[in-house]
Amino acid sequence: MGGPSWPDLQCLVRRKPAATSSAGRAEAADGGGGQHLAKTLTIPHLAAIGVGSTIGAGIYVLVGTVAREHTGPGLTVSFLIAGVAAALSALCYAELSCRFPSAGSAYHYSYICIGESVAWLIGWALILEYTIGGSSVARGISPNLALFFGGQDKLPFFLAQVHVKGLDTPVDPCAAILVLIVTALLCLGIKESSFVEGIITTANIIVMLFVICAGGWLGFRNGWVGYKGPEGYFPNGVGGVISGSATLFFAFIGFDTVASTAEEVKNPQRDLPLGMGLTLSLCCFLYMMVSAVVVGLVPYRAIDPNTPISSAFAQYGMQWAEYVVSSGAVLALIASLIGGILPQPRIIMAMARDGLLPPLFSAVNRQTQVPILSTILTGTCAAILAFFMDVSQLAGMVSVGTLLAFTTVAISVLVVRYAPPYEMPMEVALAGKPETLTSCSGHSEQDEQNLEDPFGNAPTVSEIASKARRQKAMRCIVLICLGVIIFISAVSFSSLPFYVRMTACTIGGLLLFSSSIVLLCIGQDKSSLGQTGGFMCPLVPLLPICCIIVNAYLLMNLGSHTWIRVSIWMAAGALIYLFYGLKHSSLAGMAYHRISHS
Repeated sequence: MGGPSWPDLQCLVRRKPAATSSAGRAEAADGGGGQHLAKTLTIPHLAAIGVGSTIGAGIYVLVGTVAREHTGPGLTVSFLIAGVAAALSALCYAELSCRFPSAGSAYHYSYICIGESVAWLIGWALILEYTIGGSSVARGISPNLALFFGGQDKLPFFLAQVHVKGLDTPVDPCAAILVLIVTALLCLGIKESSFVEGIITTANIIVMLFVICAGGWLGFRNGWVGYKGPEGYFPNGVGGVISGSATLFFAFIGFDTVASTAEEVKNPQRDLPLGMGLTLSLCCFLYMMVSAVVVGLVPYRAIDPNTPISSAFAQYGMQWAEYVVSSGAVLALIASLIGGILPQPRIIMAMARDGLLPPLFSAVNRQTQVPILSTILTGTCAAILAFFMDVSQLAGMVSVGTLLAFTTVAISVLVVRYAPPYEMPMEVALAGKPETLTSCSGHSEQDEQNLEDPFGNAPTVSEIASKARRQKAMRCIVLICLGVIIFISAVSFSSLPFYVRMTACTIGGLLLFSSSIVLLCIGQDKSSLGQTGGFMCPLVPLLPICCIIVNAYLLMNLGSHTWIRVSIWMAAGALIYLFYGLKHSSLAGMAYHRISHS
């Protein structure tokens, strides 16, 4: 059959070679046509995509809700903590995007570093994330447009949400139309869509700078009354600031869109880390400055949770500022919509290249050099969802996909540094055919000369020692993940008896601490996996471990209803993988040979 036997569970953790070029995979998937994505993006393009994807309309609402419920005037500190937490994942993404600059983002990295089954689940979760995320953003546009027409009931029929008998939620033609327009824009080419994204993002930044400058002028003129409350700067203590940053963390999601365009970047080793760093730095600065102004103008308990910025200006007689702020919200939503739909076709294309989805989804148009079929498919699904459903109740599912991706990227950095693959797949000639072995990664004939023993010559003493060291490192990485799960579960589930939580905390903490110490003592692997010369994540293994802890905590606190919905989606994905992807994978039927590192 050419596929792996069902009892062979090792096929679930098979890893694809990092050395296989994206262009080579594209040519094979395209039937030898040699079509691949256009390399046109530079740092300004990446910054426009990243900032546009990150700064959604949430900033125009979150500042009021979080300040009232959690942080008070300390909202700026919460934004800073959330930005630092997001930077942990961004640093991990930056290293892996330099090492493996190909489409697919977290799915691609997981496939190389962890295994096929995990990569499939991450790719499947990201498909859900971007579909729901794009649909929810699109449905938020028409309510924000209502102000310019004099109210929700004054909107034209093609912009207004319409209640249809028999449906629980109103249909939204405006959302569906906008999704289809964005889909058509993305089909024109990555350079064209990133240019439009840059214009919209620039206009949104100008609006935020207006809020900062005009609000700062009002604050200095009137004495910053919001900071003079009797409860102080942290009315709910440090706990309120931390809980607020857990909510604000999701305002920084979007920089991973930059990683999804890695194959289209002219100089990925230089531009991708700078693009992500510029994205997070600019977003964090704007968030902190806007929040500092809003909580300074109005006492935090008097902030309107629905329109915190415009209502703050209205209290000082600047009602006209509502139109400026609403314009910024609309622009932010449109930019976020473009950034939300952009990565999904590239993930589907990467999965199709690897044989986990039908090969027609890997086709790249010759003129525009984008995966048009995948783009149309994802855009159509998002438009249908945005038209018929109020997906705000499914927003938690977006967070699951993102946090799972962030977690696997952090784990992948540990694997790359401490236990990179020492075997690579190679095609095995079919019985009765004269073909010789061909290696997927083009290593020397000494590693490929023996058909009956795919591993070639007997391993040397140094190779045996290296393999033992890597296996020990891999066990430590697994124990670190297990320790994090046990520890965070004990911290998060307050309904458990006290002695159970303390016991679990102790066990999880010991596993986490001892495995981290052993990993530090083992030392990093000297071999290089993937391309070298780019950005390297600092403070490994401590920084990726902190990233895993932060993401696991957020995952554990998303709520049971979210996890039930996600589990149904994941179960459907597992069935597709078992009945299609497992047998049609490009790694099916391959043997493995040892890599001799210098």
